[in-house]
Amino acid sequence: MDESAFRILLLNPPHTAIGSRIPREQLPPLGLLSLGGPLLDAGFQVELLDAEFGPLAVAEIVRRVLEKAPDVLMVGHSGSTSAHPTVASIARSLKRERPQLRIVYGGVFPTYHWQDVLEREPAIDCIVRGEGERTAVRLARALARGEDLAGVPGLAYRLGDGRIVETGQAEMILDLDECRVGWELIDHDRYSYWGGLKAVVVQFSRGCPYLCSYCGQRGFWTRWRHRDPVRFARELARLHREHGVRLINFADELPTGSRKAWKAFLEALIAENVDLTLVGSTRAGDIVRDADILHLYKRAGVVRFLLGIESYSAATLSKIRKGASVNEDREAIRLLRKHGIISMATYVVGFDEEGDRDYWNSLRHLLSYDPDQIQLLYVTPHRWTPYYDSVAERRVIQTDARKWDYKHQVLATSGLPPWRVLLWVKAIEAIVQLRPRALYRSLLHPDRAVLAGMRWYVRMGRRVWLREVFEFFFAGGRTRRGPTVEEFWGRSLSQHENALAKPQRKRIEIRTFAS
Repeated sequence: MDESAFRILLLNPPHTAIGSRIPREQLPPLGLLSLGGPLLDAGFQVELLDAEFGPLAVAEIVRRVLEKAPDVLMVGHSGSTSAHPTVASIARSLKRERPQLRIVYGGVFPTYHWQDVLEREPAIDCIVRGEGERTAVRLARALARGEDLAGVPGLAYRLGDGRIVETGQAEMILDLDECRVGWELIDHDRYSYWGGLKAVVVQFSRGCPYLCSYCGQRGFWTRWRHRDPVRFARELARLHREHGVRLINFADELPTGSRKAWKAFLEALIAENVDLTLVGSTRAGDIVRDADILHLYKRAGVVRFLLGIESYSAATLSKIRKGASVNEDREAIRLLRKHGIISMATYVVGFDEEGDRDYWNSLRHLLSYDPDQIQLLYVTPHRWTPYYDSVAERRVIQTDARKWDYKHQVLATSGLPPWRVLLWVKAIEAIVQLRPRALYRSLLHPDRAVLAGMRWYVRMGRRVWLREVFEFFFAGGRTRRGPTVEEFWGRSLSQHENALAKPQRKRIEIRTFAS
């Protein structure tokens, strides 16, 4: 079949996580749009169905997909672990209605769980592993031409006789500017963030050079790389001028990884003279490193950076290979405030068997950090990370994978029952956010950009906070004595943490497995 007649539908499934359902704002699915640009440029017919709007029920998704009659459905979600049960349900429903539809699945979770997915979900035909831009185009061409998929690296798929084929790792994309984002697939007027600002999600860089043992993203990207700073700034300016985009949400793990590149981007964006608001995540160490150029952050439009504080304990930080210090965290927050940039501290509970004293110490230290915003998360082990090995024998109390979203406690604790863990978590968040300094910043801060960001977060945080408490008591779905982590997910895959091959590798490995 000619590529121009080959129809591809990209599906962003509805996500059940609290963070997706509570906000009344929607961000575009960057991962799928990143596939869309190269597929369009290769000559395919491409559409996007964003089922997050509504959100659409499975039956309605099936109806719309069948109505569009694609040759291939490509589905994936950024929150891929907790979205997986929904993806599987949609695939099963679609296959019942249209058995010949080819369903391709991508994302972090299927990249590592490809064998389990293909063995347990016969409705899913093929999995794209790792970065998808090149692989998706090669796969689509092979499908359109009726060619053997064995020549396409980065795939796992099922043969007609049930055997599973894995074609080796795809090479990482060194030049991130060679694959454009398919912005034309969305209506920008539908997407907003930060209190109604027209918004997009972008990536300046991929990967992270640090070795945090619990991170589920670092190995997926394998190596830190960045886009051309000037071209990237020019793209953001174009989105503002042509589509009215105001809010830029960075999906990077570490956009500031290279001081030289990040500084060049800030200067290029300032030169574009566009009114943009930038939010994202970075490491406290990079903020301290950039103390002398933080004024450029502010001039370029950076209004908030999320800092992964993770723990107050130096022993825990060392255990999880965070590569940070308490003093560095505190100094980064001080520097951001000095330059009129909101600091949001994320703090993870559950790395160790914590007791009341540990939570009390956590509260004391968080108050001493004096962050503008705070968010507590529950440790959530991923099978492909080194941290998984250290908790393989711990018990799981949440067996609904849809709730493995960092906002639900999933691991049992011997020191405290779940209700008391929740009490501490919600109390710490409330105390830190309602202390006089935080209230002043939310009600009377002189910087209008900071004031708007603080008020938006208070509104959003209040609703999420109440929803978490409600779900715990009325929709928890916890088990008193569940399986071990290894019994629940399977043996560790940490030896396969790096999902992509280095560019010099040319050989394709093909293996077959009995289903």
